[in-house]
This record gives sequence, C-alpha cells and structure tokens, in this order.
Amino acid sequence: MRKVLSTGSVTAVATILMSSFLFNLILKPPSANGLAAAAGGQPLIPYNIDWIFPQLRRPSRLWHIASTGVIGFVGFVSKIVIVWLNKTRVHNIEVLENVLENRPKGTPLLTVSNHHSCFDDPGMWGLLSLRLLKLRNVCSHNVIRWSMAAHDICFTNKFHSLFFMYGKCIPVVRGAGVYQPAVDLCIEKLKLGHWVHVFPEGKVNMTKEDLRFKWGVGRILYESPIMPIIIPIWHIGMETVLPNEPPYYFRLGKKLTYNFGKPIDLNAVMERLKTNPVTEEEARKIITDRIQEEMMILKEETERLHLDYIKSS
Repeated sequence: MRKVLSTGSVTAVATILMSSFLFNLILKPPSANGLAAAAGGQPLIPYNIDWIFPQLRRPSRLWHIASTGVIGFVGFVSKIVIVWLNKTRVHNIEVLENVLENRPKGTPLLTVSNHHSCFDDPGMWGLLSLRLLKLRNVCSHNVIRWSMAAHDICFTNKFHSLFFMYGKCIPVVRGAGVYQPAVDLCIEKLKLGHWVHVFPEGKVNMTKEDLRFKWGVGRILYESPIMPIIIPIWHIGMETVLPNEPPYYFRLGKKLTYNFGKPIDLNAVMERLKTNPVTEEEARKIITDRIQEEMMILKEETERLHLDYIKSS
C-alpha cells in the first residue's frame, strides 16, 4: 500500500471520505424515470438548463472566482484518489503536459478518451504534475479542460448546475443529436484556443463493448475554425476505483493504467474533404471514424501495458 496510507495520513483519508460523500450527494445515477424519453421520442430535460449557456459563454468575475475554488478542490481530490491512494501506472503523459505548456497561443486542444466510470473526468486530470511550475495544469480554471457532462445526471437542479458549471462542465442532452448548444459551445471554446475534452462513446460504457463513436466529435472538428491538437487517451481500471453499481464510494489500492497517445494528424483527411467535397453528415462520419480507428489502436496497446502491469506484481 502506498506511503500516504502507511503513515496514517488522517488528512488524506478524511479527504477521500468527504469526496465520496460529496459524490453521493451531488452525482447520483439518474432513476429510470429520469432517463425516460418525453412524448414524441425527444429526450426528457428534467431541469431547465438554458440559463447556463450564457454564463459559460461569457463568464463573469464571480464565475472566475467560484471556478478557481471548484477546480482547485476537485483537482486536489483527484490527485489524492488516483495517484496517492491507488496504484496508477501512467504512460506518455508528457505528450499532454508538453502541449499544455508549449502549444502556440490561440491553438486549441481536443482530448478524447474512453468512458468507463463517472469519475473518469475529473479523475484523470489528477495525473498532471504537481511540480510548482505545473501546478496550474491541475488546479487552474484557466488551463483545465472544458468537458461535456450529461444534463440528466449533473444538471438536475440549481445547486448541481452551479457546481458543475464552475467545474467547466457543459450540459449535453444525450439523444438530442449533434446540433445542440453543448456542441456549439465546444466549437466556440476551441475557436478561442481553449482545451476541450470529449467522451466519443457518449456515455459511461459499463459493458466495455466497442461502441460506435458519436458524431458530435466529428462535427466539433469539422466546424472548428482552427484545427486543434488532438490527443487520444485510453485508461483501464477506473470503474474499480468508483464502481458503476452501488455502493458508490471510492476504493483504494486498485491498479490503473493510463496511456496518452501521440497527437492524431487529420491534415490528410481534411485536405481530402476539401478537394472532394461531401455532405456535412458524411464529413462528420469520416472524421469520427478516423478518431475511432486511432483510439482502437491505443486501446490494444493499453490493454497490453495493463496486462504486463498486472503480471509484474
């Protein structure tokens, strides 16, 4: 077991217990009724989220102050849970850290990853270095990603909405298609040179099957006025840290593997789409398929790395 536990760190244990309490208080899976579709097959929106988008589009000074607190607290808890209280092996994270620190001003960043647990985001960002010069990568609201979050889980009332909004989460309505405010806002954030994270599977993949990626990521890339740097991420084991079935609390001492892939080059794909124009729907499919191909390669590599990790201990 890690040193932080062997030394009886009361602070770490208290933090993990508090974070588990907060998770159960704030982020409980929706009931079956909450997932039911409204009449006409349209997604049910249990709480009006329209007021959130103007605030995310033009954050106020109060928003920045509150976001600094939420991002800092969640980033620190993620570091404790993923790095200090579990056995995490990380490969090639310098790919992401180098881009965060050295990409040209105004160049956007898009990260994509698989989705196996409700704690995937923000948990994975706890991997970022806590060295003094890199601390802001974990805790700064100016650096950390924008990420889409399910409206029927994270934005079910005013309190939940404020918490996740300050955490730079954008409410996405699953089943509403690629033309919705959440996708529009992601494109706008990339235009401003920000970092956006996407789960192309579109949901927590509890069965770990090979799901066809949603075309939202294709639209984001196709319509982004500036081609972002695209970094794929694959991880294994997060559902053992925070299971998808009750009781919902963080487990300790689990083996996790994270693998950060090389940036995906879409220049040839984009050039082909320009020289041989296709419909927007076809373009989204072509781009999404390419992202999925690269992710499946990274998945196979990560599975080998994780198996080696398990065998070595």
